[in-house]
Amino acid sequence: MTLASELMNIALIIAFAALSLGQILSMLRLVLGPTPGDRILALDTMVINGLGLVLVLGIHQGAQIYFEVSLLIAMLGFVSTVALARFLLRGDIIE
Repeated sequence: MTLASELMNIALIIAFAALSLGQILSMLRLVLGPTPGDRILALDTMVINGLGLVLVLGIHQGAQIYFEVSLLIAMLGFVSTVALARFLLRGDIIE
């Protein structure tokens, strides 16, 4: 193995560990969040961390499909966050 591939593997392990820790802490905020706003932000953060985990997995395996899946996760996460925030503020999603 070359030095570059060795450093890439170490960077991927560190990135995976950091994203996993962020996911666990977001789950903790989701459970313990005192307000619904905190829970919505925790869900949004979980979507972003999940997106990062999928991207790190895609880089590690070298497969293109993970990057397309990450785009779908990002779109669904954005729409769901907007829908939950509108429901929290107005009580309905569609006017």
